[in-house]
Amino acid sequence: MNYLAGYPPALLAQVQPLIDSGRLGDSLRERYPEAHDVRSERALLDYVTEMKRQFMRSAPPLAKVAWDPKLHIVRNALGTHTTVSRVQGTQLKAKREIRIASLFKQAPAPFLKMIVVHELAHLKVREHDKAFYALCLHMEPAYHQLEFDLRLWLTALELAA
Repeated sequence: MNYLAGYPPALLAQVQPLIDSGRLGDSLRERYPEAHDVRSERALLDYVTEMKRQFMRSAPPLAKVAWDPKLHIVRNALGTHTTVSRVQGTQLKAKREIRIASLFKQAPAPFLKMIVVHELAHLKVREHDKAFYALCLHMEPAYHQLEFDLRLWLTALELAA
């Protein structure tokens, strides 16, 4: 249970019967039956841009938003945010990118939203601190529950493989 490390034993004890019975994946599919229709990079850019417009108008613009097929395997991350700085004349220009692991093309819609919220929050707050999670909760009030359920979903995928 790599994805669930750090959670209290009492919470993990509630999940263990679902894992033992092989019903974890089914339980999550019942809870999150709706899939999203964000498949292309253009659709992903539009999705992220709309969320940014809705919640973070003053945040710096994004140069690129993309699905990344290697992200989960290479960096053990589900999404990344990067800032590339370069000198242009006498000014320093920064380009910001968000990459989302392509395994989220098949994820339930709330999980994609949670990952996007997480990466957008990094535009304002770099560290995973109180301000960061407050911003995540502003954009998605059920952020913490979705994060836990996402970890359960990843555990179910790992067990099925």
